[in-house]
Amino acid sequence: MAAIYFIAGCNHFRNPRLYLKIIPPFFPKPKLLNSVSGLAEIILAILLCIPQTSIMAAWGIILLLIAVFPANLYMFQNDKASLGLPKWILFIRLPLQLVFIFWAYQYTK
Repeated sequence: MAAIYFIAGCNHFRNPRLYLKIIPPFFPKPKLLNSVSGLAEIILAILLCIPQTSIMAAWGIILLLIAVFPANLYMFQNDKASLGLPKWILFIRLPLQLVFIFWAYQYTK
């Protein structure tokens, strides 16, 4: 799990345009939000690998997944934010967020 979030976090800085497209327009300062969420993913991934901080990191990942859910919903609702993905994939991605939350929750025990 840590590797996935570390790579995803780095990708926020490597390819910010991808993430900026999916931030709903009613959120202020999308560039800042992209940087903060990318940095959060990187830090949480590292903390997940440290036994003393892994539980806290898992809760942080859960909060992050909840915080970015509006972007997933926006992708489903807005064709320009869909990144060319089929609607059915974007629809499946919505409940898949719960699977990721459950996966992170497994690290809180």
